Amino acid sequence: MRKTLSLVGALIAALAIAAPVGAITHGVPDAGEHPYVGELLFFVPDAPDPRFDDPGGWFTCSGTLMTSTKVLTAGHCTFGVGLNGASTTDGGAITDAAHGGVGGNDIWISFAAEPNFSILPPSSGFARNQNPQRYQAWKNALNASSEWHRGTATPHPLYDDLAFFVHDAGVVSLGAPVAGISTMGRLAPSGWLDRYAKQSTNHVLEAAGYGLELVQGKKEFGGDTRRKSDPVLTSLKSSPPNTYFLMSTNAATGGTCFGDSGGPLFDNTNSNVVVGVNSFATSSNCVHAAGGYRVDEPDDQAFLAGFGIQP
Repeated sequence: MRKTLSLVGALIAALAIAAPVGAITHGVPDAGEHPYVGELLFFVPDAPDPRFDDPGGWFTCSGTLMTSTKVLTAGHCTFGVGLNGASTTDGGAITDAAHGGVGGNDIWISFAAEPNFSILPPSSGFARNQNPQRYQAWKNALNASSEWHRGTATPHPLYDDLAFFVHDAGVVSLGAPVAGISTMGRLAPSGWLDRYAKQSTNHVLEAAGYGLELVQGKKEFGGDTRRKSDPVLTSLKSSPPNTYFLMSTNAATGGTCFGDSGGPLFDNTNSNVVVGVNSFATSSNCVHAAGGYRVDEPDDQAFLAGFGIQP
């Protein structure tokens, strides 16, 4: 699940596909291999925060810089993002991008290996009725920082929050080009993953992200540093067809976990070809499998082309 700041996110429902995720377990420090992968921080006005009387929650995800101003991430990391603190989903009643939840600008990204969150005043310093004041203080701090880049969030036009894994792609359009990053992610051509449909389950991918490294019961460890792992592609079968794929998540290969959804899944190690984004987990402690959302399908390719993201 996209990770809340200082708040444990909801875990898994009693389904095989359950909670949106995207972090790195049993991985290693990225060590500068993917400087174009960043950590997103965004405000959702409709999300509850039990520490405050008024709704409004902050979350983190990962994303990949595909052009100097466009970031590829998960649809559930872009849907319902606030617009200058106001709801884009009519108080949460809207669940699909066809009717709302689009165009919020309360989203920022840092491409630092360890993003600086110390600029944000602690939530504990605000009274229960001061969630709006917290939003204003955090927004001002992020806008004043040269590290954090503000953007506008757009989920896939067919995104449905009640079935997020079916169209789980999103784009963040940054207000200005990101300087100092020469290599960027490259979108896989249409149908790229189909070549692995008949292979045994041994094709190695590479994941990068900022999320949790370990979950034990209710305890969470690590997070907010860029790490990488090499999950193994185990299945391209999905329902609906051609929407997601499954990967191994274990100590031997590494994988993904709760935290930073939307991080890139590269075809092979030492590659910048993005075949999917981290999307969901299948267990509450990230020890079995995880799912990536395919971005090599025609509807996703057409959506991304509208932002200048092409193979």
